[in-house]
Amino acid sequence: MQQRPLGRSGLNVSVLGFGCGAVGGLMVRGSAAEQERTVARALELGVTYFDTAADYGAGVSEQNIGRILRALKSDALVGTKIRVPDAERGRIGACITAALDASLRRMGREQVDLFQLHNPVTDAGAAPDLSALAVLEEVVPAMQALQRAGKTRHFGITGIGDAVALRTLAESGAIASAQVPYNLLNPSADAALPPGYPAHDFGQIMRHAKTHGVGVIGIRVLAAGTLSASMERHPIGMADVAPIASGADYAEDVARARRFLPLVGEGHVGSLVEAALRYAISSDAMSTVLIGMSTYEQFETAAQAVLKGPLPGPALARIAELQREFIA
Repeated sequence: MQQRPLGRSGLNVSVLGFGCGAVGGLMVRGSAAEQERTVARALELGVTYFDTAADYGAGVSEQNIGRILRALKSDALVGTKIRVPDAERGRIGACITAALDASLRRMGREQVDLFQLHNPVTDAGAAPDLSALAVLEEVVPAMQALQRAGKTRHFGITGIGDAVALRTLAESGAIASAQVPYNLLNPSADAALPPGYPAHDFGQIMRHAKTHGVGVIGIRVLAAGTLSASMERHPIGMADVAPIASGADYAEDVARARRFLPLVGEGHVGSLVEAALRYAISSDAMSTVLIGMSTYEQFETAAQAVLKGPLPGPALARIAELQREFIA
């Protein structure tokens, strides 16, 4: 498994990261045996980054990944997150400190490698969002104190919100990483969208992050599963998933995803899932892409796709043609 630098942090992360979230659900609602089998396979293939959050199953995901990595005696990198509740906006620093202490207890660890703000960052900062100013003046000092205390090696943000606010944080030099939605349906985090493209514009934040040494962690690379081109969801996955900066709803995203099926028919890739994953790792601004899963088999499919490497030029050119067809 290829390892890439996480910006200027000094960490190297596997190009495929293991998402422990609730959308796929394995690390929240899966059986212990299936969880352990899948994590062990990921480690065997060279996956070195595991991403969780207190929000995932109200701490269940953190408990499970902590238990499994201890049992496997793995020194893999682990990242978790804090979403500042609206009621805690008057005491952000104390909230962040308490949250990481609780996460460490659940995981049975003394330190995480990456601690990330989970709130969107917007210009106005209206709840539940935070403004870039609030992040710099309240979140960052709290994270720095936790870093000095040895409880986290690095800290970052979830790069959802307004492009200008996110660029401000990237330019500040304060954060090590940003989790950014990036997929076939919405490539705006890395490339300029032509006028009329039906997606929220992330203002090439990945390119901006790379320029300023911020590591990019790709999220929603399968658009919550819609880039399988199937409406069917696994029983342990979330039944209803709201899109992030793509279509109006899950069904619309599936319909848009099916417009990329010529990539399979023309022989560029073996499946649409393969196309989506290899597209995401084709950007030189991407450090790692997170894949969530419901089963061992879904992880294996994703891993084998990523092991094929980035897409070649002809496939990327064909994708650009298909993306242009979204413009009315």
